[in-house]
Amino acid sequence: MPVHLEIVTAERQIYSDEVDLISAPTRDGRVGILPRHAPLLTILQPGELTIVKDGTRTPFAVSGGFMQVLPDRVTILADTVERADDIDAARVEAAIKRAEELRQSAQTDQELALAEAKLRKEMVRLQVMRMREIGRRQ
Repeated sequence: MPVHLEIVTAERQIYSDEVDLISAPTRDGRVGILPRHAPLLTILQPGELTIVKDGTRTPFAVSGGFMQVLPDRVTILADTVERADDIDAARVEAAIKRAEELRQSAQTDQELALAEAKLRKEMVRLQVMRMREIGRRQ
């Protein structure tokens, strides 16, 4: 018996389907969610969100948000989320370069914190993209 998963952002619904497993990066560490999981509300950290359906693993890059778990339904309200197949390597590399430049030129603590958050987000996208490429080679 699978669990229904919905992933939404402020702009649109990203994913809605029955899945067998959800592995999410939370503030307290990685959490695995199976059908009939105990209710949970948690904060998502930037990282790889993985969905398993019928033995197929689908990775996403998530930049943060919230996850509500009920025994038969999981709802992820993400700041941003991107399917690994949709991540463009050239755009990620350019965004990392821009974030590093912003970090170098930051003049206030707030500017530095924003630049570092942007850099972390882009590094997550790069990691998820590389994990996808490794999975294709196996």
